[in-house]
Amino acid sequence: MLKNQSDKLMAPDTAELNRCIDAACGRIAPLWPLKHFIAVNPFFGLSDHSFQSASDTLARITGTNLYMPRDYYREQLVKGRISREDLQQAIVRCGSQLDISIVEWTLAASAPRPRLGMASVSEVLEQVEGGLWSSFVTERISLHCAAYFDLGQAIVAMPWRDQSLYASWLKAAAIDRSPAMMGLQHFRSEVALLPADPRTAIAWAVTQLGIPEEGMERYLHASLLSIGGWAAWARYLRWQAELGGKRDDSIVDLLAIRLIWDVLLFREKESVALVARWREMLAACMRPPSAKRQAAAEIDRIMLNAMEIGFQRTIISSLNNPPRKGEQTRPAAQAVFCIDVRSEVFRRCLETVAPSVQTIGFAGFFGIFIEYVPLGASVGHSHVPVIFNPAYRIYEKMKDGDQQTNHALTKRRRRIGLFKAWKGFKLSASSCFSFVEAAGLMYAPKLLTDSLGWSRPVPDPYTQGLDLSILDRIEPSLAEIPKAQLSPHHEDSGIPESDWVGHAERILRAMSMTDNFGRLVLLAGHGSSTVNNPHATGLDCGACAGQTGEASARVVVALLNQPSVRRDLQQRGIVIPEDTWFLAGLHDTTTDKVRLFDTDDVPHQLLHDLEKLRQLLEQAGELTRMQRSVLLGIAGQTDQAVEANVRQRSLDWSQVRPEWALANNAAFIVAPRERTSCMDLGGRAFLHDYQWQADNGFQILELIMTAPMVVTNWINMQYYGSVVNNKLFGSGNKVLHNITGGAIGVLEGNGGDLRVGLPIQSLHDGKNWVHEPMRLSVFIEAPQAAMDAIIARHELIRQLVENGWLHLFQIDEDVSVYRRVSVAQWERVSPVATD
Repeated sequence: MLKNQSDKLMAPDTAELNRCIDAACGRIAPLWPLKHFIAVNPFFGLSDHSFQSASDTLARITGTNLYMPRDYYREQLVKGRISREDLQQAIVRCGSQLDISIVEWTLAASAPRPRLGMASVSEVLEQVEGGLWSSFVTERISLHCAAYFDLGQAIVAMPWRDQSLYASWLKAAAIDRSPAMMGLQHFRSEVALLPADPRTAIAWAVTQLGIPEEGMERYLHASLLSIGGWAAWARYLRWQAELGGKRDDSIVDLLAIRLIWDVLLFREKESVALVARWREMLAACMRPPSAKRQAAAEIDRIMLNAMEIGFQRTIISSLNNPPRKGEQTRPAAQAVFCIDVRSEVFRRCLETVAPSVQTIGFAGFFGIFIEYVPLGASVGHSHVPVIFNPAYRIYEKMKDGDQQTNHALTKRRRRIGLFKAWKGFKLSASSCFSFVEAAGLMYAPKLLTDSLGWSRPVPDPYTQGLDLSILDRIEPSLAEIPKAQLSPHHEDSGIPESDWVGHAERILRAMSMTDNFGRLVLLAGHGSSTVNNPHATGLDCGACAGQTGEASARVVVALLNQPSVRRDLQQRGIVIPEDTWFLAGLHDTTTDKVRLFDTDDVPHQLLHDLEKLRQLLEQAGELTRMQRSVLLGIAGQTDQAVEANVRQRSLDWSQVRPEWALANNAAFIVAPRERTSCMDLGGRAFLHDYQWQADNGFQILELIMTAPMVVTNWINMQYYGSVVNNKLFGSGNKVLHNITGGAIGVLEGNGGDLRVGLPIQSLHDGKNWVHEPMRLSVFIEAPQAAMDAIIARHELIRQLVENGWLHLFQIDEDVSVYRRVSVAQWERVSPVATD
């Protein structure tokens, strides 16, 4: 018996164990909280593996790989989505020796059945004696984590939150009687004897369980994945701490808790059958994949590549046209949109209704690294990609001066304070039932108006406590503001004036906007309108850390409209005409309406241009809605009916698909707009404008490859993982979601693990997958040598490219296309264009 042999088991080497602990913790991808939920590559921690190696690793740990089931690929063959030519090219690309007929024959047969993987004790115990042990263990850990990490949902905070997660669990477990109700009579007495240090506890646990050293890292990784949602949250806490130069070990504590449950469950339930099945599982996981499974993986790899090749061909054949040539004329207006795939559709529609308007694609934070503090807020929100830290803190203020700002601040804080007090009274243990009896009927009108979409179920956090009449009088402050207007936790504000021109020049050059400015230049961030949607921020701008993009746009516009900045830019070779005015806007991706900000500041001589731009944006919105109506299932209706429908979707608290967000994203194209202006990319491509000839030292290219390319890869992989394995990397059924921990995340139902990734409704229309799970295809118009140099300098980029987490293509000046096949090796995949 295992517990009787514990004195004979050798404890693992401390240094090796610590390496395995840190490696396993590093394999987990972070989960951002709901208040700024963003797309995350769920395989981020495996990026040092090749895509196939990561798939094999997960197969050994979880029993499932990184590919779709065989019937999905068979369906793509039947539909013609994958052609025989695609299959043949995929066989060559994968270096396979298989004949195409063998691939087709094998695909028609059943794939090998998945095995259990590196199971926990609770899973093995269920095989031996039945029961719901895995659910029970997950539930107990999840309840503790939800209480410990709570961000304000709980009316009364749990005790011991001032201690570490592991220490608090020891306290809670010592008085928890639920294990005894499940037959674990010695659980509490065993807890009292546990080591106080989490790493010591982990060492004790792996010794007790007999985990071999060669499988230790994999088992620790598997243990974290068995409680993967809370592991992802703990990984986020470590990520945030590391950005600030600190360290958070909650994920190590969680690992210790999970392993201790395994050990205590084993010691209590130990039997000959359990020991035998446990040792059999460990032995099986130590063996390399069988020849049959390797052959199956080869077929899966070929099918994924075949799907990707079919898509890539459509892009390459459309790119095979030289840019339009002719004399450069001044555009009637210019509009800079985020690189988001939804913006691609709107840009194309705007160019259709207004060929004289030039559109530009750029990351939605517009190159300004800010934390934005709304008027009266106590904390700010980061508006930069999560791989960076904000450099400046920007506060909102009233345009009418400090006195009006202070008045609005005081009123908003008082109103929000009263709202919180009222909410606390309604939900308190002493008044909640009597409140419903006494005042329940008073809420009938609100219930009706919420259901009809006339009001919001909860206040809009962006406008709560503000008079609607002053919304248009609020603006960001570039300069330092009075201390009285700062939140209690902050002491600095604004962007030093000495930094203004440097940022303005850097941003304009990054957008390839150094001459030929239009009279109006619109910087349009984007956001989404939904209600009763826990993942609402996931529909907003990922480049703004899950916030709407108008704050960044307004700050950059304020910079570029400064007379002193324009004068200094002239000395740096960028001449902005006197009749050019920059304007900020927000593209609502649910309704495809564009709101313009600070229009009362537009010079009088440009008011006609402004009105014309409004009309064009409205026409572009109408055309965009009609194109999107097909995917929304409301095609064939009139323009007015479609507009009313999408507006109703944005206000309907029962709507599970207000929009399709970034579903079906598949490409990132970095090139002049002329390369893609004649293409209908179907909302599947991130578009970033770039002129490499104007990029001195390829600094802009380096920024694009190390920031937007990484972000788009994260988005692409989140969608990929949520489709391929929604149970592990997605969040299940949206209808069953319940928010936990205030704003941490969601549970599916009333318990279980914290869920990560995307809900099924964001990926599947009820009949078919809307998102095709493929790796991102990146097309960049720049010299190969420049890209090779950047890849060599950045380990993360090298891993993404050379380990097959994305496909990298180069567009040459003669419009030939080359694929990077290995280190500094490129293979031509496009014919030379002819006139």
